[in-house]
Amino acid sequence: MSFDLETLKAAVAAHGRVARVVVASAQGSAPREAGASMLVWDTGQSGTIGGGALEYDAARLARETLANAGRDHVHRYPLGPALGQCCGGAVTLVTETYDAARANAIDPRAPFLRRFGGPETAPLPLQRALRLARGEGVAPRPQLTQNWFLEPLVTPTRPVWIWGAGHVGRALVHVLAPVPELAITWLDTSRDRFPDRIPENVTVLPTEALATVLHRAPKDADHLILTYSHALDLDLCHAALTHGFASVGVIGSATKRVRFRNRLTALGHAPEQIDRIICPIGNTALGKHPHAIALGVATALLAGQARPILAKGREA
Repeated sequence: MSFDLETLKAAVAAHGRVARVVVASAQGSAPREAGASMLVWDTGQSGTIGGGALEYDAARLARETLANAGRDHVHRYPLGPALGQCCGGAVTLVTETYDAARANAIDPRAPFLRRFGGPETAPLPLQRALRLARGEGVAPRPQLTQNWFLEPLVTPTRPVWIWGAGHVGRALVHVLAPVPELAITWLDTSRDRFPDRIPENVTVLPTEALATVLHRAPKDADHLILTYSHALDLDLCHAALTHGFASVGVIGSATKRVRFRNRLTALGHAPEQIDRIICPIGNTALGKHPHAIALGVATALLAGQARPILAKGREA
């Protein structure tokens, strides 16, 4: 889990001063892991640290802090004795308040280290983690040591290109856009095919000749192809096989897979490369509703399964 600075800035722009509550450490059985966080403002919140009573009390304290211009603080919850939760562990939360000036002062290029008391200099384990991050690019894990807290800042590192802004494309963007590690590019043939509201972290690229821009995708991108046209889908598969990719999934059926295989073979692609293209996408056990397809695809994508990431459907 990482500090999502862009989401924080967007919340501050929308709501003014915002409190960020993050799980700094968790021992034993706990609802969420270190680094899980939520944002809280006077009339709402986003994200979750889990745990029902834990989240309710943490949000209450965060709003009190905002209302009273209170200081950032660290609070430890023994979940059973303090909150009556069945979890047998303990959670330590860090609560900080942000306005635009404070959020903009955070350096997005480096892990975020701050002090809530304790020694004047950062403990040696955190200093070593910082050196590894700066010198070798090794992202640190979220860790609280002697009231010093270190978090990595999230940077989108996994490119996902979604081809098509129809019902399934919109469902996929809705499901995947909140995941901060994903760098999503969304493409279709014209701007009016997209919804009016686009998530801030999604890059929209309308272009009439879709296949001609596939070469702009990183060669480690995951491609989800679900345009309104079988001919377009085929052109995109051909372009992807020519360019290179991490995975390609195509909406359709077993029959479509066979037809595409024959046509791609005629275009000169090797069978072992064509077999890397998965069609149909999603988990057929979930059904064919656009959000059901999106959930199946997203589950496989985020589970970190071996690529190709999208399970083949049953034969028709």
